[in-house]
Amino acid sequence: MLYLWFVLGVVVGAAGGLLGSMVWARRMVGQARRAEQLAQKGQTNLSGLIGGLAHELKNPLSTITVNLKLLAEDFQNAQTDRERQALVRLDVLGQETRRLSNLLDDVLKFVRRPELQRRNCNVNELMQDMVDFYSAQARSAKLTLRHQLHPAPLICNLDMDLIKQALLNIFINAQQAMPDGGELMIRTSMDGGSALIDITDTGPGISEADRQKMFKVSFSTKQGGSGLGLPTAKRIIQAHQGSIEVQTTPGRGTNFRISLPLVR
Repeated sequence: MLYLWFVLGVVVGAAGGLLGSMVWARRMVGQARRAEQLAQKGQTNLSGLIGGLAHELKNPLSTITVNLKLLAEDFQNAQTDRERQALVRLDVLGQETRRLSNLLDDVLKFVRRPELQRRNCNVNELMQDMVDFYSAQARSAKLTLRHQLHPAPLICNLDMDLIKQALLNIFINAQQAMPDGGELMIRTSMDGGSALIDITDTGPGISEADRQKMFKVSFSTKQGGSGLGLPTAKRIIQAHQGSIEVQTTPGRGTNFRISLPLVR
């Protein structure tokens, strides 16, 4: 019994510590946003600032995560209502630590300067890989995934891992816009010296005011979202001398168009 009360005390303490860490993480995102504005004015080094904050946050988060796992193992064979309640609370805390970790990862991905490992690749093959990779997640989210690829090869000089990261961020954004399911359509084409990738969803669309802000770090329509997925995607695409544009019709859906230079 004393052990049970001790563990419950640790759970409550972990909850308090986790809450403090969550508040800290959100303050870090806020500081990242303010630092970005200052960095654009040449007044501070964004990467250095966020790197230091991330280092300070990762250590307590790691400790909390490890101890939550150990406590959960102790309660896997829960016998009493109190023990089962403790296991439920541990599971909730585990979910929150994972969410906090993902938030931190989003911040770090955004502030890192992309170091491109380029090679020539066929955009059609890259998109087919993305379709194959995302199909299972699309099915679980009740999305119908459709794709139409340009008949000729579209050769671009890309860092495939980073481009896939950018595309996945856009896919996830589209999925979140269709919580009850819908269609996600992917098409490649060519326009002069550029390969075009169109990613279209059948979600509710967004207002013009939100469209103007959707690539800003400070903007997110998702509760608890970091607001860094689309800005990170844009930064990666621009690092490839490409561009991304958004067209949306409220009530009918949104289209992201990515343009990447073809190898001449």
